[in-house]
Amino acid sequence: MRVSRPAHRAVSVSCVSAVLVACSGGLSAQPPHPIQIAQAPPAATASSAEVMRALPDFSPLVEKYGPAVVNVEVVEKTQQANGAAPGLSPNDPFFDFFRRFGIPGPDQAPRGNQPPMRGAGSGFIVSSDGYILTNTHVVANAEDVTVRLTDRREFPAKVIGADERTDVAVIKINATSLPTVRLGDPQKIKPGQWVLAIGSPFGFENSATAGIISATARSLPSDNYVPFIQTDVAVNPGNSGGPLFNLSGEVIGINSQIFSRTGGYMGVSFAIPIDVARNVEDQLIKTGHVVRGRIGVTIQDVNAQLAESFGLDRPRGALVSSVEKDGPASRAGLIPGDVILAVNGHPIERYGELSGSIAAMKPGSDASLQVWRQGKQQAVSVKIAELKEQQQTAANAPNGRSNARQTDQATQLGLTVRQLEPQEKEQVQTTGTLVVEDVTGPAAAAGVQAGDIILGINGKRVKTSRELQDAAKSSGKNVALLIQRDEAQIFVPLRIQ
Repeated sequence: MRVSRPAHRAVSVSCVSAVLVACSGGLSAQPPHPIQIAQAPPAATASSAEVMRALPDFSPLVEKYGPAVVNVEVVEKTQQANGAAPGLSPNDPFFDFFRRFGIPGPDQAPRGNQPPMRGAGSGFIVSSDGYILTNTHVVANAEDVTVRLTDRREFPAKVIGADERTDVAVIKINATSLPTVRLGDPQKIKPGQWVLAIGSPFGFENSATAGIISATARSLPSDNYVPFIQTDVAVNPGNSGGPLFNLSGEVIGINSQIFSRTGGYMGVSFAIPIDVARNVEDQLIKTGHVVRGRIGVTIQDVNAQLAESFGLDRPRGALVSSVEKDGPASRAGLIPGDVILAVNGHPIERYGELSGSIAAMKPGSDASLQVWRQGKQQAVSVKIAELKEQQQTAANAPNGRSNARQTDQATQLGLTVRQLEPQEKEQVQTTGTLVVEDVTGPAAAAGVQAGDIILGINGKRVKTSRELQDAAKSSGKNVALLIQRDEAQIFVPLRIQ
């Protein structure tokens, strides 16, 4: 979308009103009282040259690689119902949570018969013959895609492929001898290092913003297959799909998401590591789709309470909360309560790292897992299967109470439980035999709910209320309670007073 920019005028870019405000204050020609400034000894004062040497100068990097960063403009096929993430109401508390760049807010939703929606993002050229990396959400549902270079040349672009799980897309323009970026190694980055983003925030093309890496291998609630790079670089709507550079001028990530309560930058942004994006790019160009590995487990993070419950020295690894029946993990002997500490010798600190590691492996290959089970570490070999999208239908667990059914209390945990009827077990398709009737104390504080099915404690299965009480008594102050809620299984840490 072309927008003229008359001098000294606020302009509207991509449905976002940009208002520039200059703040100034009156200054007298001379202060009413002379101000004395104490002079430090010359030996203790850093020279301005030394201060300048301590700060990075990004201008050579911007000059050299800025031309390889492009503006991506999109005309969508259809209009979104509310201009936001599909399926979310504007009143939903997560409406603005991790909202994608370039998507209009609810107050900008199309009404009536209006022209097709237009969006804008960024991208960067990875090959001189016109292959460009950007975000999937930038080109999703696109009817027409136009790429504009820094020299103001424009090219129609074709979407070669897009992967929703990683939010990586590849587009192509018919051009040659194009400027390209250099790709780096995200495995070498560290928190505290300087990074630079170049993109088109609010349509302001080739804008450069800088900051530092805040953290690595971040797992976000909606993205379990990407170990995000967290930064404090200012990124806003329109920066999506743009590159994140290190000081060597290498692209280490693709700017993708922000954490925001307002829809704009609030100091926390996330980038997709370039090695993840490159793997997706190669597959999209060769086959048009992405193949991922899977082992058939549901995992969760290990916090301090769970680590103590399972006898780990510190919180680390990925805790297996459920194992798919007849899946690769089941055939390899993995069970709920196992903590996966490493894959092929690479340590797993957080559960998101396991998802990314397994997904990057080729189906049919073997993976060597280091597993913590019952206070001991052991090796487990599992054959990687192919990940396929599956639709799941949730079943409602029984949550009604009946005075005719016998209930038992595990007072230490704050649980009132009863035995499941055979027809109930069949209905919810569970291997558990105990259902929660009431919660108080530690269980209530931990979020256990009536209707949850108790499967085990600290990795040990329990089938009766007596086994539940005995297991609780023999545990320490922290208990890892394995429950089933609908079709999901999860370990819930309980702190016993």
